[in-house]
Amino acid sequence: MKLKRVIKWTGVAILVSLVLGFVALFVAYWRSTNDCERNTSTPANPIKAVVHCEYGSPDVLTLADVEKPVPNDNQLLVRVRAAAVNPLDFTIRGPWLIRPILGMRKPKDTRLGVDYAGTVEAVGKNVTQFKPDDEVFGGKDGAIAEYICVLADRAVTLKPANMTFEQAASVPVAAITALQGLRDKGKIQAGQKVLINGASGGVGTFAVQIAKSFGTEVTGVCSTRNVDLVRSIGADHVIDYTKEDFTKGDQRYDVIFDNVNNHSFSDRRRVLTPNGICVLAGIGGAGLHPETWARIIWGFKADLLSRFVHQKFVRYVTKLDKEDLKLLSDLMQTGKVTPVIDRTYKLSETAEAMRYFEEGHARGKVVITVEHGEQGSLGL
Repeated sequence: MKLKRVIKWTGVAILVSLVLGFVALFVAYWRSTNDCERNTSTPANPIKAVVHCEYGSPDVLTLADVEKPVPNDNQLLVRVRAAAVNPLDFTIRGPWLIRPILGMRKPKDTRLGVDYAGTVEAVGKNVTQFKPDDEVFGGKDGAIAEYICVLADRAVTLKPANMTFEQAASVPVAAITALQGLRDKGKIQAGQKVLINGASGGVGTFAVQIAKSFGTEVTGVCSTRNVDLVRSIGADHVIDYTKEDFTKGDQRYDVIFDNVNNHSFSDRRRVLTPNGICVLAGIGGAGLHPETWARIIWGFKADLLSRFVHQKFVRYVTKLDKEDLKLLSDLMQTGKVTPVIDRTYKLSETAEAMRYFEEGHARGKVVITVEHGEQGSLGL
């Protein structure tokens, strides 16, 4: 009898918890709001910024007037000259699994973009390492706008003189993803054999060049139309995946930097050296596609299974880092890394840029040029 009571009340407790959880989610859903509803007055000092008040396709993006930001004592006010599109930006679709973070019914953060490059217009009184008119680049939420404020001690550094604003803006998220994956997770060393699966995309084109800068022998995997591109940025060998499956070859690799995650755990193990590392860097392009969720699951599965073998499959989260930006700036200044830009769009064409990027076939980066005072309807 005692056991039955325990089972009964445990079941009741679980049921009550589920009901309360559902009620909490329901309340959070209907109470969620954003700046679009709170800030209805005309800005006193307006600038243009790309915003999304609702979840959805790129059609929800609008070019809106927002208040010009004012830097605090530790910030820079940056006049944005260029910004870049990233997979991060597709949170505009509001995937349900992460809506508790993003906002249940509507996005909490209505701004778009992270990567930027521009000119310092003003600095706070505690800022000593930057001054007005400095050309800088870095990462900050809401970067697809005419102006942003950024903390001086965070992910911002001087732009290399030999790089355009468009090139510099394409760097932060993609290049740091490649750098941290190869250096910190892949532990690459000179003389190693490194394979980049998905070598022609935004992260892949940086990964090829960064791996070469470490003195490794690089093999890039891409489609037929991108073979020449991948070879031109330094790959020692290029595999056309429409003609050859790299997991069926005889070559063994010390590191596989996998931007696509389209092969099984066992297939990739077969072409790794006995103590090789497979860095799980992506799932094959931006946007949601029929294979997206399967590849996400495969990534977690590979990470788990590798705990029982000598070869390692590692996942990671990119962290925007000031020192890494400085390193990348040096690599660009010396010509070891040159950003690859597929297409550029105007600020008013951001929705069109997102649609193109979402197709998942961009060669290198997709960049937004910011012309101040621009009018438009976001290419709708």
